[in-house]
Amino acid sequence: MKISAEISLYPLDSEYIQVILDFIESLKKNPNLEVITNGMSTQIFGEIDEVMPTITQATKELYEQKKAILVMKIGKGTLKL
Repeated sequence: MKISAEISLYPLDSEYIQVILDFIESLKKNPNLEVITNGMSTQIFGEIDEVMPTITQATKELYEQKKAILVMKIGKGTLKL
């Protein structure tokens, strides 16, 4: 089943830009996903069995190093704007 996920990451760190860029790069490691970024969020498109573990792994890696707030919306299908 294809899903779309939209993530907004708010690092609680003075070097927040690098934290966000590293998180996005972690998501992009999965070649089976389409990852699109803009100034407010990151969108991930793909199969649910690929999207969810990739987000979980990237979040786990982030939280092992930094504090952050992650806001996520998930929808069925490819909801590209």
